[in-house]
Amino acid sequence: MRLQYPPNIRIVRVPCSGKVDLIHILHAFEKGADGVCVLACLEGDCHFNNGNLMARRRVEQAQEILNSIGIGGERAQMYNLSASEGPRFAQYVTEFTEKIKDLGPNPVKLAKNKAA
Repeated sequence: MRLQYPPNIRIVRVPCSGKVDLIHILHAFEKGADGVCVLACLEGDCHFNNGNLMARRRVEQAQEILNSIGIGGERAQMYNLSASEGPRFAQYVTEFTEKIKDLGPNPVKLAKNKAA
């Protein structure tokens, strides 16, 4: 079964969502990403014990920082799902993409384009 999800999604695979650091999320926005979505295993079901809990804290920190600098914390989200839930993955990224489209382009990217 081939799942359909938006073509503008860039997937970065990591062994555990706990490997996604705050700096990675913020760097994506600095480089012009309109949104960052972290997908992790179900809470309480992490193969690395608490990786998904660490990732959740980091996404929440990113949201706070993005809100404080005027980009908008809703541009960073985290979802939990099992590896066997492919259709749910497609649903989450499709909904996230629509939300980001409604928010418009990343203000950092707009500022860089104006400066160029």
